[in-house]
Amino acid sequence: MKIASAEFIKSAFDATHLVTDGLPEIAFLGRSNVGKSSLLNSLLLRKGLARTSRTPGRTQSINYFLVNSAFYFVDLPGYGYAKVPKAMRQEWGKLAGDYLETRKELALCVQLVDSRHKPSELDIELFDWLVENGRPHIIVATKSDKLSANKLNQSLKLIMETLGDPEIIAYSSETGKGRDKLWARISEALEK
Repeated sequence: MKIASAEFIKSAFDATHLVTDGLPEIAFLGRSNVGKSSLLNSLLLRKGLARTSRTPGRTQSINYFLVNSAFYFVDLPGYGYAKVPKAMRQEWGKLAGDYLETRKELALCVQLVDSRHKPSELDIELFDWLVENGRPHIIVATKSDKLSANKLNQSLKLIMETLGDPEIIAYSSETGKGRDKLWARISEALEK
């Protein structure tokens, strides 16, 4: 897909701040340290559009990025790592959960897992929830450039077996590997 424009629109800290214009939304979900911001920047070919941080758990809101004035990339708060008070973690979880349950504009959920590790219990819970609730989704294994080809194949097989999903896209924000494949799935979801 050709990216004519991509811009940060707003951060939503509760349901009243969510965008209401009805454009389709592609949501990005995953652990706090899985590389969501790097992947978003890589997909949109924009350095620094989505803020990256060395401190996992920094995204505490739902962040909207308008792409080609036609649809949104939605960066949901990460889960499972943030060193913040438990009550605040629960609020983020509630915000993300409510978003996933209620958004009619949600065209695709892109669940990110770290290719270097077996999916965590939280990764499995999220995947199972997406399947049970009939939410369209794709699994993307990030940081694939950090593994040799052999290790990556072993890791992708383990992720497939753990989650029970036959399709996983290996992605590298550094090299762009998997970018075209992921855009193809996003474009497909937007056409539906």
